[in-house]
Amino acid sequence: MTARTARILLLEPYFGGSHQAFLQGLQHHLPFDFTLISLPARKWKMRMQLAAPWMAAQVVEQVRSGGGFDALLCSTFLDVALLRSLLFTAGLNLPVAVYFHENQFVYPARPGDSSRFQFTALNFTTALAADRLGFNSRYNLETFMQGVGAYLQKATDMDLSPCLDTLAKKSTVLYPGLDFSRMDADRMDAADPPPGRAGPVIVWNHRWEHDKDPDTFFRVLGELAAEGLGFRLIVLGQSFLRRPKVFARAEEKLRRHIIHFGYVDGERDYFRLLRRGDIVVSTARHEFFGLAVQEAVRCGCRPLVPDGLAYRELYPECYRYPAGGLKPALRSLIRQPRSMSRNESRLLTEPYSWPQLAPAYRDWLSFPLARQR
Repeated sequence: MTARTARILLLEPYFGGSHQAFLQGLQHHLPFDFTLISLPARKWKMRMQLAAPWMAAQVVEQVRSGGGFDALLCSTFLDVALLRSLLFTAGLNLPVAVYFHENQFVYPARPGDSSRFQFTALNFTTALAADRLGFNSRYNLETFMQGVGAYLQKATDMDLSPCLDTLAKKSTVLYPGLDFSRMDADRMDAADPPPGRAGPVIVWNHRWEHDKDPDTFFRVLGELAAEGLGFRLIVLGQSFLRRPKVFARAEEKLRRHIIHFGYVDGERDYFRLLRRGDIVVSTARHEFFGLAVQEAVRCGCRPLVPDGLAYRELYPECYRYPAGGLKPALRSLIRQPRSMSRNESRLLTEPYSWPQLAPAYRDWLSFPLARQR
């Protein structure tokens, strides 16, 4: 008897950035029958609070129109507990897998923002209501479980500790697959730029938001520039309407070092700029995986990342700097540049390529068919 292809309905209320790239890779590399229902990537708090009723209605409509599904795959920007209750009311009881790109328990909130507790609670109930949980790093899983443990201790007159075992049993670490084929092809087609005379090229390619700590990055660069060290600078990454003011100040203060400063829309232009880099720096205050650093490393940049967060899983100690140690580490690399060989780049990135990870995802998402056998 020929095995039937699993039919997976993908629900993503924040279809952009890493969430979008993940689902596109999943659909391209896994042998399943996927259907996608999505909303644009905007106002993630509103999505967590209100996307579930809309998504439930779309699922019901899909089924009434003849769509048959074995399971749902959702991100944590969807209130899965509410979603499942609404679907059950409509007569649907579909298995649900949830992929955690992030968890709200360790997301650095703005000072005085008490609303974060609402979103940690939604993370907890979403996980409790799901059948399978995937986390994009061991750091993500461990901080989520620690956060849940502390959260449950608030229930002083109820013993909710069994919930931790329930969550642990259905949780697994699944690193997000990356598609390196296009950047590899571009790198082979284009000659690497000649080494610069003004020092190594430093790359910063993260979202222009406070949790990536651009203040520390630009402060250190300004101090190194004041020491007379030669370097050039490429600043990439997505910016938003409320961008941190430090970017405008840095663009003016460091203008003689700048090769490029701002978002690049075209993928090939983005890879071309990454290939010009020698060092990619992260100053993130939270990072559950770090796609941007992986992309830069694949393009030939040497990583310089914090000694913590998810980076401890991804990069050996020689690429990490201790808390407060960015300045001496970056100074050393500027004074004595250490190039990243093609082989070194691949060793750091290939374990997270889709061809390497697809079998684990295939097993993870085959659970509804296994139940039916």
